[in-house]
This record gives sequence, structure tokens and C-alpha cells, in this order.
Amino acid sequence: MLAHICCSVDSHYFLKKLREGLPDEDIIGFFYNPNIHPYEEYELRLLDVKRSCEKYDIKLLEGEYDFEGWREAVKGLECEKERGKRCEVCFEARLEASAKKAKELGQKRVTTTLFMSPKKSFEQLSAAAEKIGKKEGVEVLCFDFRKKGGTQEQFKLAREDRLYHQNYCGCMYALNDQRAAKDRVTDELMSPISNEILYGSIAERTKLYKKVWECEKGNLDFRIEREKFHNYRLLWGRVLKEGEAVHSFFVGEYDFSGEPLEAKVVEVKDGLGFTGSDMLFLSLKRFNEITRKSYKSVKELIYSPITRQEHLDVERKLADFLPIIVLENVEKATYKIEAKSTNYQDVREVLAIL
Repeated sequence: MLAHICCSVDSHYFLKKLREGLPDEDIIGFFYNPNIHPYEEYELRLLDVKRSCEKYDIKLLEGEYDFEGWREAVKGLECEKERGKRCEVCFEARLEASAKKAKELGQKRVTTTLFMSPKKSFEQLSAAAEKIGKKEGVEVLCFDFRKKGGTQEQFKLAREDRLYHQNYCGCMYALNDQRAAKDRVTDELMSPISNEILYGSIAERTKLYKKVWECEKGNLDFRIEREKFHNYRLLWGRVLKEGEAVHSFFVGEYDFSGEPLEAKVVEVKDGLGFTGSDMLFLSLKRFNEITRKSYKSVKELIYSPITRQEHLDVERKLADFLPIIVLENVEKATYKIEAKSTNYQDVREVLAIL
């Protein structure tokens, strides 16, 4: 049997029940989810599915990540709500690919761990399974393991085995709806041009779950803790001098409204550019002295930035000034700042090794 796998939380309990109910069945896992966006999120879910399959000794195959093909398939359905027509098309596309992979491997039966998801319509999935089964000439089995407390057992097992529990199905259109309903920025679809790993980001979670797997393989005792924190994103920002943009780096977590700001540097002393307000400009040389770094250019700083903690450390050292902006050189001149930021309450996972 080929089992299409959508994520570790849905598949972990589902595969356990398959193993128990069909002990002699040769089960092959198939991760085919071109609907998951961004690609970082796809990689994170695949990483955790590999962990899950390793626990149950299930061979796992990865399908093609054809995100553009998926977008074309659901074109015109972007505004559909979850459980609507877009989900129907998405289910059929993934089941069809799974059925074709099963035939390629000589497997005659197919199922999907999507049946385990409490947010998916079992009836909608069953209809898609029947349609694809007839079209491809394979038996698509519909297992309902949600009944009799199955959903509760599913999440209990996921917590016990410390699986990655994503907070959206993977579809960017559904995610946008979720975030709009909560009036919150869709930070999952944001990625800095730098290599910075932002707090609460997919990159941070990926780093954590790679460490989780390492701890398991090393038989280390650990736990995953959830902590609330105040998150911040600089959505965009630039500095102009005489109408021309100059390389700049924004330090700290100042709230920018998006409205242009004008700052006239009236005094430059030891690489510090003082304005008539609380804004401060730093030369790169002075910034290096304060942070004990050795950046050769602001561009290098942009692409290999300091950590969030280092941002906050600089803020504390220059507590009388906000915002703080780093330039190659600071001159007595008028600068125009165009920037917008957002801040919000968030939750992040932290690994604690015992």
C-alpha cells in the first residue's frame, strides 16, 4: 500500500493505526505536497515526516515540489474558503499523483493521512478518493481514525513524540485568510534578504527540529517549551540622501509607521551623527567599535547581520536614541527615512536539554 503523507502530526497516529490494523501490509510513505508554501515550510514538514517514518520503519519517497503547477491548478479559486472548491482540487491533485506513483511501484492500494486532519472534510476527501480511484484504476482506501477519541489520541501522541505542529494547512491562500481574520501580519511568507534567523520564523523552527532529531539519535533527554514574546518585523526601510538611496542598516525595534521621516544631522562626533530629534546615525566604524565586530561595509552587515540580542544590546548602550541607523559614513546632511514595521504578540518553541 502507498500512503500519501501530508504532515507528521496527521501521519504519525495514522501510520500507527495502519501498522496495528494491517500488520502484514508493506506500507510505503509518499510525501507529495506542492501546495505547501513557502519552500522553507515544505522542507520543515518533510524533515519531521522523515523523523516520524523512521520511528515506524516506513520507507519514505518524496514527490516533485511543483508549486507553480499547483498554483495553476487552483487558479481562480484563490478566494475560496477552506473546505471549498480549492481544497477539492488540491486533494484530487495530490491523490492523483499518489495513485500514479503507486502504479509505478506496482502497488494496488492507496490511502492518505489527510483523512486524519480534523480541519479537513472527510466527505470531501472520500469523494476525491472515489474519483481518482476510478480514474487511475487503483483502490483508494478511506480510513476514518478520527472516531472514538482518535483525534485526541493523535494529538497526545504528537506531543509525546514532540512532533512539529504547524499552524496552517500549508496553502498560502488559507494562511492569508487566517492571518487577516486575526489582523496579524503573515510573517510565514516573509523572508529577509540576509541570512538572519528571525525569532518565530520558519528558519528558527527548522533549526530547532534538526536539533530535536540530533538529541533523539544521541539519546539526550530534552523537552520543547513554548514561550510568549513580543515579535517585531521591519517590513521595509531605506535612507535617502539628496534623493539617492544609501546603504543603511536599521538597529533595534523602532516602530516605523510608513510615513517618511526627515532628519538633519547637526553634529558629528566620534562617528555619531546627532539630529534635532532622538534619531541617531552611526558610522560603520563606530558601530564596529560598539559591537566589537569587523564589518568592511554596510552591505556586508545587511547580508550577515547581528543577532536580535545584539540589536537589543546596541539599543541599551545608546538608550537615549531611537531609531538608530548605521551608514558607511555620517555627514552633516539631511537624510530622508522611509520605513514601515509591525509588532505583535507571538509564541516560539525553545529546546531545553535536561
